[in-house]
Amino acid sequence: MPSLHWIGKEKVINHHQEVPYKILEKQYAFNSITDNTEASSENKIIHGDNLEALKSLLPEYEGKIKCIYIDPPYNTGKEGWIYNDNVNDPKIKKWLGEIVGKESEDLTRHDKWLCMMYPRLKLLNKLLSHNGIIFISIDDNEYHNLKSILDEIFGIKNHITTFTWRTDGNFDNQAKIKINHEYIVCYCKEINQFEFPEVVDPNVEENSKIFKDAVVNTIIKNGAKNPISKITLPVGFPANFENGIIKKRNDSYPYFYQDAVIENGKLLNCVEIESGWSSKRIFELFIDNYFEPVLDTKGQSTTFYLTENGAIENLKQREKQSHVISSLMNLGSTQNMSNELKLMNIQFDYPKPTALIKYLISIVDGKDFIVLDSFAGSGTTGEAVIKLNRKDGGNRKFILVEMEDYAESITAERVKRVMKGYSSGNKKIQGTGGDFNYYEVGKPIFLENNLLNEEVKTEKIEEYVWYTQTKEHYQSQDEKYLLGKRNDTAYYFYYEKDILTTLDESYLRTLKTKASQYIIYADLCLLDQKLMDKYHIIFKKIPRDISRF
Repeated sequence: MPSLHWIGKEKVINHHQEVPYKILEKQYAFNSITDNTEASSENKIIHGDNLEALKSLLPEYEGKIKCIYIDPPYNTGKEGWIYNDNVNDPKIKKWLGEIVGKESEDLTRHDKWLCMMYPRLKLLNKLLSHNGIIFISIDDNEYHNLKSILDEIFGIKNHITTFTWRTDGNFDNQAKIKINHEYIVCYCKEINQFEFPEVVDPNVEENSKIFKDAVVNTIIKNGAKNPISKITLPVGFPANFENGIIKKRNDSYPYFYQDAVIENGKLLNCVEIESGWSSKRIFELFIDNYFEPVLDTKGQSTTFYLTENGAIENLKQREKQSHVISSLMNLGSTQNMSNELKLMNIQFDYPKPTALIKYLISIVDGKDFIVLDSFAGSGTTGEAVIKLNRKDGGNRKFILVEMEDYAESITAERVKRVMKGYSSGNKKIQGTGGDFNYYEVGKPIFLENNLLNEEVKTEKIEEYVWYTQTKEHYQSQDEKYLLGKRNDTAYYFYYEKDILTTLDESYLRTLKTKASQYIIYADLCLLDQKLMDKYHIIFKKIPRDISRF
């Protein structure tokens, strides 16, 4: 597969592994009903560099995020937007200088953008679940570059589609061709896990057959993609009429090579017919299944029958409607969304409309999963999750990450007002209810000299060590120093902030958990190798042997 190369790629291709692991420091909890700022919530809003924040989410969320939506800078070359589009934000410039080095001075804006995006996409890929979907908004400036690196990171076979979104904006300008669309690139983690979406394009008319529980279509279809072939209808094949005879014929499809005699709605004799077929595989499966319903590729219960004029029709029974097309229209505009935010007394340029993000999230199968947005901006994704849950009774949760200083004053404040309600002039807008926790990306676990940062709470260090050993979410244990047990291996982290710990026979006698093997972290070890071999003990020195990821 062709791959994209740019100046600085070799410096950032594995940079996601070198990003320092920092803890998320909870600042407060918001609840639309109570004032308990210590409460817990599965919804998170995080202020900080999204590269560091994504790394910090791994111990709890690796492989568990089912839906990701991001709206990164489009790199248009313009300045003055909330997101600095030509990637000259001081934080990005500083990061490029540290990671890419002197070469960064020669980078084009496209090189800079790719250097910024690549490690973030690598971490997003790690967070995405095996049945997860990622949506990324972009325009022509970087679409081709984005598609290339997504093919590399997510795999070209996992590209679901690239949506075009008609932006419905104000195009009263002098451009020779007025551009009224953007792209939303859509990939999944594993293409065979992508389910048919239980959603219908909002532009479909209410009387469309798409909304019917049962749909009837003929399967007689001739053309290059439907070559003519013969099929034998066995005795008992169903018909949609009680009695009659379909005469032998070769002047219209399907051809009948014998008369077909129908009594009591069933075929009395074997008949060979010939035509092109639109659903040949499922048709033959129905015959092999003794005329019992079979499932088509959309999971619809399907039966086939003869009609009086000799056609073969299928009847599809649908438990859910699915009709998603790649052209998205009438889903709001950034101008209208800005006006809606002004009603909340929030000023923000070019926010994505809630209707658009709600629709994208609804494409993801299920109603109980986590939605992550690591370029959260004004918080549209949070509002979309809240309102979609309210509409369909779902239990989706959101994680929003925003690096700019308005993370609390705009991103979090908008979500608060949606949940609690707000006044717009003389009109009172009712809140949806809900809660979230607000975090800052905090201290690193390791200092520059590779020592453990003693300012970090022990529980956070334990969570980190457990994750590096097992790739599982940490849960505190009743037994002191025990991290947990997995695959009959017990993991102990014998650590005290102010003293050196020693793995010796005295400490061994305190262990309560029975296991086939023990992995024990401590500062020192005084056990001889024979004893360690006898009890299957592996010693790991703090902090030297704590893995980095």
